[in-house]
Amino acid sequence: MDNPARRRIFGIMKHDSDILIVGGGLNGGTLALALAQTGFSITLIEGRAPTVGSGEFDGRSYALALASQRLLKVIGIWEVLDARAQPILDIKVSDGRAGEGPSPFFLHFDHAEIEEGPMGFMVEDRHFRPVLQAMIEASPAITLRSGSSVVAQDTIPGGVRVRLADGTDLTGQLLMGADGRASGVAERAGIARRGWSYHQTALVCAIGHERSHDGVAHQFFMPSGPLAILPLHGNRASIVWTEETQEADRISNLGAEEYLEVLRPRFGDFLGDIHLDGARYHYPLALSLAERFVAPRVALLGDAAHVVHPIAGQGLNAGLRDVASLVEVIVLAARRGEDIGTIDVLQRYEQWRRFDVVGLAAATDTFNRLFSTDNPILRLGRDLGLGVVNALPGLRRGFIREAAGLTGEVPRLLQGRMI
Repeated sequence: MDNPARRRIFGIMKHDSDILIVGGGLNGGTLALALAQTGFSITLIEGRAPTVGSGEFDGRSYALALASQRLLKVIGIWEVLDARAQPILDIKVSDGRAGEGPSPFFLHFDHAEIEEGPMGFMVEDRHFRPVLQAMIEASPAITLRSGSSVVAQDTIPGGVRVRLADGTDLTGQLLMGADGRASGVAERAGIARRGWSYHQTALVCAIGHERSHDGVAHQFFMPSGPLAILPLHGNRASIVWTEETQEADRISNLGAEEYLEVLRPRFGDFLGDIHLDGARYHYPLALSLAERFVAPRVALLGDAAHVVHPIAGQGLNAGLRDVASLVEVIVLAARRGEDIGTIDVLQRYEQWRRFDVVGLAAATDTFNRLFSTDNPILRLGRDLGLGVVNALPGLRRGFIREAAGLTGEVPRLLQGRMI
C-alpha cells in the first residue's frame, strides 16, 4: 500500500503520519507494528522514557489465547518468543476454601479436545516487551516519540492534531488511544466511562515449585475471590490472587515468608514446596467501560476502552482482539479509497467489538459475584454447574474454543492470516 498514492486518492493535506497512536505498551505497540506492516506510516507516542531491562525475571507474565498467538505470529513477534513461551495444555477449574482443598465437582479443559493445538501460552514480560520494542525501533514506517506526553488534541480538516508537552504539534488522519484506563485521549474526546469497583485487589507474583506443572493452569474459586495458577517455563507459575481490598493491603505489606504463609493454604501442596520468584505486585479491581469506543478521528482500544475483572485472564487478549479488528477495518477502508478517520468507518470497529466486550464484562462480573461468596446454596449450585459442564463433551469443547479465542467473528489476524 503506497502512502503517497493513498493520499492522492483521499485528496487531503500531507500529515506527519497516517496514524497517531498514544500509548506504547503491548496493545499500542502491537497495533503500530500491524498497521506499519500493511503500509501505513505511524507515530507512536509514549509518555514514559525508554528503559533497558536487566533481562532478569520480575514476576510479570501474560496469558495469551491461541488466537492472540496467531496474531503475534503473523506480525513476526512469535518466532522470537516461541522458544520462551509455555503452552497451556489443560485448564482445571474448581471451587473450595483455603486449607480445605477443592470441591469434588470440577471442570477440566483438555487441549486435545480441539484440533488447533494448545489453548494458549504464558509469556514473560521480560521476553515480550523487549522483542516488541526492538521491532518497533527497527520499523522504517514507525516514528517513536518516547518520553512525550500529549497535552491537547483537536480535529482539523481531513485529520487530527495533537500537541505534546514540549510544544510540538503532530498531525495524522486518525488518532488511536491505547493509553490505559485513565485515557487522556478518551477524556479529551469527551468520552465518559461507566463502571464500579469490586472492592477487591489482585495480588500478583510468581512462584517456583518442586514438581512439574505439566502445562496445566488452575483456577481455584474461594469466597474472597479467585486464585489463578498459570504455568511458566520450568518449575515456575504465575499467581493472580484476589482478596478483599483491606485484607489484600495487609498481605501486601507482609515480608516474603509471611506472604508465603498466607498463600500456602490457598495454593495447596500439589506442586510441592513453593518459594517466591521475582517481585510482588497488587492492583485494585474494577469494571470500567468507555461509553463509546470511537469519536470523529479517534478510536480507543485496550484498557482505554474497557477494563474487566481478570477472572478469565482475558485483559490482554481483549486488547489484542481490538488490535486485530481495528487493523482489519482500517486496511479494508483504505483499500476502498475511504477516509480512514471518518466516523462511519470507525463505527464499523465499534460495532464489531462492542457486543463482544460487553458480553465479556457481563460474564466476568457475573462469575466473580457468583463465586466470590460462601453462601451454601450458591456454592452447591455452582459446584453442580461445573460438574454438569464437565460431563457434556460438546458444551465443554465450546468453552475450550472460547478460551482459545476461536469463537465469534474472528478477525483475520487472529486466524493467523495477513489482511
